[in-house]
Amino acid sequence: MIIGVLTGGGDVPGLNPTIKALVYRAQEEGYEVLGFRRGWWGPLHYDLGDDSLNWERVIRLDKHAVRTVDRTGGTFLHTSRTRPSHVASADLPDFLRGADFDPEDGQIHDCTPHVLDVLERLEIDVLVPIGGDDTLSYGLRLHEEGMRVIAIPKTMDNDVYGTDYCIGFSTAVTRSVRFIHSLRTSAGSHERIGVIELFGRNSGETSLIAAYLAGVDRAIISEVPFDPEKLAKLVMEDKRSNPSNYAMITISEGASIMGEGIVEYGKADAYGHRKLGGIGTETSDLLKKLTGERTLYQQVAYLMRSGAPDSMDLMVGFNYANMAMDLISGGKTGRMVAIRQGKYTNIPMATLSEGVKRVDVDELYDVDEYRPKIRHVDGKPMFLY
Repeated sequence: MIIGVLTGGGDVPGLNPTIKALVYRAQEEGYEVLGFRRGWWGPLHYDLGDDSLNWERVIRLDKHAVRTVDRTGGTFLHTSRTRPSHVASADLPDFLRGADFDPEDGQIHDCTPHVLDVLERLEIDVLVPIGGDDTLSYGLRLHEEGMRVIAIPKTMDNDVYGTDYCIGFSTAVTRSVRFIHSLRTSAGSHERIGVIELFGRNSGETSLIAAYLAGVDRAIISEVPFDPEKLAKLVMEDKRSNPSNYAMITISEGASIMGEGIVEYGKADAYGHRKLGGIGTETSDLLKKLTGERTLYQQVAYLMRSGAPDSMDLMVGFNYANMAMDLISGGKTGRMVAIRQGKYTNIPMATLSEGVKRVDVDELYDVDEYRPKIRHVDGKPMFLY
């Protein structure tokens, strides 16, 4: 049996340990593993007419190749936001130019037939994509086309629908809490209002949980548009009640002001997403104007997802990989490994398209006070999804 593996979308700590555990288990069971480079970019750019160059797109993985990768963050296979079913004419590999993948629209091409041909040429029996909603949605497409696929969820936003936990979330929150506490020294020294912008497009879970664990005064999340004047009043109350005369708030990059849209810029990627970032700056400027106080703005951004994984992401990465191998060895397909109600399990990949995972605002957030409302946790899942 030959297993293909790839990582797509944003990098997170925990990807390399997951790949290592998968390769070790596969080799012990007598299977071969091929790793595609740069996510779905690898099979898309595999030239069936020129095998001599194709190891730049796919590499053979064994214990020697992955022996030490779990000690570092990111993904040594590299990653991208490629979507083979939606490829602009300008992004087609040279060897596919002129091929008519989408006769009804000459601007966007569905290169899935080529990807399936590549998987057949390489004799891939099972494909294991590791990614978030976008990466795994294309894995679901391949499953629907007849490819055997086992999905592993990862995203520092923890927003893949159907699982309580995604690889990368724990480390992202751990990093955020540490940076928030470090920034208290400057906010306190200069008696300012600290505005900390955290990654989180559709889900504000990183802002919510980081604020909860770091004891931040207010948390603005993606799910609840906020009123700047009301926020200004609240943070001034926080500042005056603090003996060190400062206040701190977290804000999701996907947050929005009441009556306005999210702050985006740049060209949309293959999955229809434009870059986020800037709501923290805008909020900081508004608070400065409304309160007359100085602010301290910090976009934590990629620092949340950089560096080695913490113990939680090591454990979940290792366990997800072994669960994927259990499914493969058992002949199961079209499944995603997951944690639900605190227990490891697996679910149909089709679950990915059944909803959007967001913060449970009624249970976990005070919309009037703009802060976590986590009082009664008895019976709740470990990760408070």
